[in-house]
Amino acid sequence: MLPGPHNAVTDVAGVRVGHVTLERPGWLTGTTVVVPPPGTVGGVDVRGGGPGTRETDLLDPRNLVDAVDAVVLSGGSVFGLATADGVVQGLYAAGRGWPVGGGPGGGPGGVVPIVPAAILFDLGRGGVFDHAPGAADGRAALDAAVAGPVASGSVGAGTGARAGGLRGGVGTASVVLGDGTTVGGLVVVNAVGSTVDLRTGEPYAVRHRLGEEFGDLPPADPALLARHVRALAEEQAAVRAGTATTLGVLVTDATLTKAQCAKLAGLGQDGLARAISPVHTAYDGDTVFALATGTRPPPGPVDLVVLQTAAADVLTRAVGHAVLAATSVDRTADGGLATASWRDALVGH
Repeated sequence: MLPGPHNAVTDVAGVRVGHVTLERPGWLTGTTVVVPPPGTVGGVDVRGGGPGTRETDLLDPRNLVDAVDAVVLSGGSVFGLATADGVVQGLYAAGRGWPVGGGPGGGPGGVVPIVPAAILFDLGRGGVFDHAPGAADGRAALDAAVAGPVASGSVGAGTGARAGGLRGGVGTASVVLGDGTTVGGLVVVNAVGSTVDLRTGEPYAVRHRLGEEFGDLPPADPALLARHVRALAEEQAAVRAGTATTLGVLVTDATLTKAQCAKLAGLGQDGLARAISPVHTAYDGDTVFALATGTRPPPGPVDLVVLQTAAADVLTRAVGHAVLAATSVDRTADGGLATASWRDALVGH
């Protein structure tokens, strides 16, 4: 198995991703929107102890709606849920949504866009506590959504992210299975737990690489690693509930039911557990969405297990790309935080 051409969630045909990055004095936050093709089925799995979500109940297999028009991931904690309003308005203006009446075929006057959303905590990291993305930022991220390569690292919803004392961010990865099915994933890493092995300094995700996707990583400096371990212990001792959260979106072109999408999202959570330790804590709100575009046939029993296994691997690898693409930031002059990247904190460059 090999990654798709971009090693990104957009390797699934018809999927687009857009970011809005708010990185300026007093601000360190942003929003990311994943837009699948019409008719995409969705599910969700929420395991963190402090989640912030919208429209996730609709994805319960017992409920009626089975199509997802976009998924919004945002910084800004509860304030950031407002970004979904802008995405809803943009999709409604385009005539996309669940038909509820109006003209023939459910035209622009008769659709309701289905836009699940989840948020992470980054308040105050840029210096001003209530600086959070809003509806206009969600609409801008939707308008910016494109296929092809996806920007990773300190962008979009990952702009203000931290993970185990290091700067977190957005990461993405994909894989093409032997039967031609594609699985892609995108994560926003903002965790209480560490993304690196504290004995070696190597990101956990690197062990699950496909080919040479992470390149030749330099080893961690022992002195820098020891300093990082001490700083992380102090940070985790002072952790407060609801101040983290890792978010993920899995997409496949296989045909799946809502129940199968929910199961796929659960397997994606297992992928996070291989890349972040600890994960799903009382202080995180870890949430994974799974989408199936349905352009390929339903998998058989064995192929379904292969698909689920690949989905977990994809999110593990996406965490690695997020951590390695992140850059250091210092907002202490604005009253915010200084957070070093993996390379600056553990390698020294």
